[in-house]
Amino acid sequence: MSRSRPGTSPPAPTRPSRGHAAEISRWLACLGLGAVVGIYLDTRIDLSGSGALLIELGRLTALLGTYGSLIILLLIARVPLLERQVGLDQLVAWHRRLGPAVLLLIAAHVVLVTVGYASSEAVSYLSESWAFIATYPWLLPAAAGFALMVVAGLSSWRVARRRMRYETWWITHLYFYLAIALAFVHQITLGQQFATHPLARWTWIGMYAITGGSLLLYRLGLPILRSLRHDLRVHSIVRESSDTVSVWVRGRNLAGLEVRGGQFFGWRFMTGDHWWQSHPYSLSAGPDPRYLRITVKDLGDHSRSLSRLKPGTRVIAEGPYGTFTADARRSNRVVLLAGGVGVTPIRAVLDDLPKNVQADVLYRAPRPEALVLRKELDKIAASRPNVRVRYLVGSRHDYPIDARTLLWLVPDIATADLYTCGPIALVEAVREAARVLGIPPVRVHDEAFSFHSPDTYSFTTKASPR
Repeated sequence: MSRSRPGTSPPAPTRPSRGHAAEISRWLACLGLGAVVGIYLDTRIDLSGSGALLIELGRLTALLGTYGSLIILLLIARVPLLERQVGLDQLVAWHRRLGPAVLLLIAAHVVLVTVGYASSEAVSYLSESWAFIATYPWLLPAAAGFALMVVAGLSSWRVARRRMRYETWWITHLYFYLAIALAFVHQITLGQQFATHPLARWTWIGMYAITGGSLLLYRLGLPILRSLRHDLRVHSIVRESSDTVSVWVRGRNLAGLEVRGGQFFGWRFMTGDHWWQSHPYSLSAGPDPRYLRITVKDLGDHSRSLSRLKPGTRVIAEGPYGTFTADARRSNRVVLLAGGVGVTPIRAVLDDLPKNVQADVLYRAPRPEALVLRKELDKIAASRPNVRVRYLVGSRHDYPIDARTLLWLVPDIATADLYTCGPIALVEAVREAARVLGIPPVRVHDEAFSFHSPDTYSFTTKASPR
């Protein structure tokens, strides 16, 4: 079932700018922030006495922290307009960047309000905390929500994430959704900003509704409907090597998915032990109207279990996502550098490259048996004179990825578009080499595989600045 067909996309395409859309998104977020501050100023209560300032600051940080929470959820809601115009890579980067600030604002709210009321009532902080929970309805769920938010935040800390299995990290991360939901009722029922201000209350409810509706529609509803419409099912499992398998997925009119080689989906296989989790895998061959293919290396429980999938198993696919495609190039000269199983999206990009594009593929692996899809790459190179494949087999000392080595391997690399996919260390080394070689950032395209755990890859696509 292997394929090696040249694509038909036009040479050296000019991509639409994402900078304008990203700027509009920032302005919209700032307008929302202004509305939140306006709600606070319009509903502010004049308090006097000890602790009044702390209480007011606590209310402000509650509004800001909650608004920030809704924003970071919207960033990963996969809203099509945002995903296409801004890019999932940038949206996820913003999500990660804003997360710690949001958690600090919510924590500041808890501390400031507790200390403020304890000071005004001349009681201990512990007594005031207990009084809140025992006296006011919905504060206990809100306290539980804050605890869940802290757990989710700590699990996303890079050091902690690397020590966790992906499934554990994923479930823990879902606590953030529950935390936001638990906090909602206590805000609406107890918040001074909303108790006697219907407009502010309904504005706040609307923000929650937009965020929750977007998550349900774009993360669940549309992927399920699209997968059912195209009737995605496992077609076959092909063992590529002792530790690597390809999963072929069949469907109806897959051209309607508008997927390009190099993009990825979140794959959910509807079996007893897979249905509840989605894992991101790139296509390992260019799509056609009948089949999609992913190639997965045995790195843990989930990836190992894919070899046991049965033909006919229903598949729910969320995507396609990513800008690591043939459309990203700015020239008709490309160099594609893969590390390990990072060859999979590069193999798919080759299918979409027009015949007039000259391509050099550099494939690095520690030993010959680790060269995934080697036969397919050799077949492509034999059938397409503009494609050359070179295998860099050995240790990092044998083939250090630096400017000198890349220039030796491809003398005209400085004039090419440079694609890289593999572990983060490899991607960062290529970025540095590209900088030294003077390759403009708009011609450097990479996709880094970062581990949440030994069982999965998390895709972080670096889009070229437009």
